Amino acid sequence: MLTIEQPGDYRISLLHLGFRPFFLLAGVFAVLSTLWWTWVYHAGAAGPGLPLPPTLWHAHEMLYGYTMAVVAGFLLTAVRNWTGVQTLNGVPLLLMASCWLAARALALVPDGAAVPALAVFDMLFALALVATVAHPVIKARQWGQSGVVAIPLLLALAHGLFYAGVLGWLPHGAQTGLYLGLYLIVLLIFVMGRRVVPFFISKGVDEPVRIPDRPWLDQAILVSLGAFIAAEVFLAQAALSAALALAACLLQVMRLRDWHVRGIWRKPLLWSLYLAFASIALGFALKAVALVTPLNPFLAIHAMAYGGIGLITLGMMCRVSLGHTGRNVFDPPPAVTWMLALVAAGTVVRVLLPLAWPGHYMLWIGLSQAVWILAFALFVWTYAAMLIKPRVDGHYG
Repeated sequence: MLTIEQPGDYRISLLHLGFRPFFLLAGVFAVLSTLWWTWVYHAGAAGPGLPLPPTLWHAHEMLYGYTMAVVAGFLLTAVRNWTGVQTLNGVPLLLMASCWLAARALALVPDGAAVPALAVFDMLFALALVATVAHPVIKARQWGQSGVVAIPLLLALAHGLFYAGVLGWLPHGAQTGLYLGLYLIVLLIFVMGRRVVPFFISKGVDEPVRIPDRPWLDQAILVSLGAFIAAEVFLAQAALSAALALAACLLQVMRLRDWHVRGIWRKPLLWSLYLAFASIALGFALKAVALVTPLNPFLAIHAMAYGGIGLITLGMMCRVSLGHTGRNVFDPPPAVTWMLALVAAGTVVRVLLPLAWPGHYMLWIGLSQAVWILAFALFVWTYAAMLIKPRVDGHYG
C-alpha cells in the first residue's frame, strides 16, 4: 500500500489535503446557497438582489460553486493517491480556497459591476485546479491519467464561455457554458465511477461478488456521451440529441445491471452511488422523451443535477472524509443513511412528483429545496469536526 507522509507543520489540519477545506466549504455552501435561492425563488421581486439573473445565478452557483468545490476536494485527494506526489496543501491550498470563497461572496453582491471581479476569482480558481491536478501527473509521468487533467481543463474552458456570455463578449455563451459544464461533470462522474464503483462494491458488501469487466461498454458510454454533448450543446440538433440521450441511458442501464448486488442496499455509501447513476440514466431518458412529448426540460436537468450529482457528491464526501481521516469507511455514522436518503427522496419530489402532479409544481420545488437544505446541514453537523481536526491515527492527511 502506498503511504505518503508529509513532513512539516501539523497544526492546521484543515489545510493538510484538498478534501478538508473544499468538502467543508461545499457542505456549508450547499445549505446557505439553497436557503438564499429559496428566498429568491419564492419571494420573486421582493427577494434579494443578485449580480446575475436569478435562474442563471442558481445554475451557476450550484454547478461552478458547490459542485466544483467537491470536484476540487476529490481530485486533489485522489491524484495524490494515484501518483504518490503530494498535492496542494498549506498556504497555497488556503489561497486556492480563498479564490473560490471570494467568488461565492461576489456572486451575492447585488450589482452587475461585481461580475468582472467574480469572473476573475472564479477563473483563478479554475486554472489553479487544472495546474494543481496536472503537476503531480506530469511529475510522476503517469500519462494514462491525462483524462483526469483534461476534464478540469475543459471545465475551465466551459466556465470561460459562461463569463464570455455574461460579459457580452459571446452570444449565448452563458447558456453554452452552463450546459457544457453540466455534461462535463456527468462525464467526469462516468469516468471516475468506472474506476471506483466496482471496487467499492466488491470490497463493501458482505458477500463474495464478481463485477463483470466490459471495456467495450465503458468505451460506448463515453463515446455516446461525448457525441451527445456535441449534438446538444454545439450542434443544437434535437433529434440527434434525443437519440444519443436514449443510447446513453440504455448503456448506463446495462452498466447498472452489472453493478447490481443485493448487498448494496444494506450499505448507504453504496446504494447512494447506485441511485446517483440511476438518476443520471433517468435524466437521459427524460431528454429523449422530451423530443416526442411536451415535457418540462428542467426535470431532466434536475434528474442529473439534484439526483445524480447531488447524491454522488454527497456520498463521495462522506466516504472520502472517513477514509482520509483514518476512520472506517465500512462503518459510517448513522446520520449518513439519513442525509443520503433525504437527497434520494428529494430527487423523487423534484423530478417524479412534478411528472405525476404538475399542478403543484411550486410545492414540489419548495419541498425539494427544504430536503436538500436538511440533508447538507446534517452533513456539516456530522462531518465538520472530522474535516477540521487531525486524523484519528495521528498521520498527516
